[in-house]
Amino acid sequence: MSFASFGDFLTMGHHGLYVWSAYGICLAVLALNVAVPLLARKRYLQQEARRLRRENGQ
Repeated sequence: MSFASFGDFLTMGHHGLYVWSAYGICLAVLALNVAVPLLARKRYLQQEARRLRRENGQ
């Protein structure tokens, strides 16, 4: 499929909203699949550090 201009490429034959929103949702899900475990790991390590400080302080 070829497009006459960049604007035609973005509109994708009047299906651009569907196409680009699908790409956006897909990228958002992929980003969340990376970010959520990283944030959970950070939170876990902080909790463990607090727990160890409590145990060693007593």
